[in-house]
Amino acid sequence: MAVTVWRLGLAILIALSSAVTPTLRAAVQISGTAAIDVPPTEATLGFKIFPNAVYLTSYDAGHGQRYYLFGTNAVYSDLVQYYSKILNERGNRVFNAPPTHIFRIGRFREQSMAFPPGVTIKDYTWNRSAGYLNPTLGASPERFRTVIQIVPAPPGER
Repeated sequence: MAVTVWRLGLAILIALSSAVTPTLRAAVQISGTAAIDVPPTEATLGFKIFPNAVYLTSYDAGHGQRYYLFGTNAVYSDLVQYYSKILNERGNRVFNAPPTHIFRIGRFREQSMAFPPGVTIKDYTWNRSAGYLNPTLGASPERFRTVIQIVPAPPGER
């Protein structure tokens, strides 16, 4: 259980971190080390994507899983309410500062999964923050109020 909590915390910190500077982001894009990232569909994720959410990127989570990030300028509480209704699940607010809400869907199998399948929502306007920086240079909007992280079950376990 401790390993699971640690992995989940690490995933949230890595995936939702806004500490990457535009200079570093540009260097990664210029160097060619960033893989071409194809936006997932609701069918491939097994989860609804919030209307008008913008696909940002995905990361390899291990065990055949990926986690997918979406940005939106919808209010955090509206997203929590939306996913609560769509998933028929209350979820849990895991952090108050910054507000972060997790909906765990399905059973976590530590032998075959890196992370529990589900949806995490994080408010990036907390403490007067300007929002999560759009990783696509020159794209609009420049920042997102809220970020959605979707972690589907690995293939074969959906």
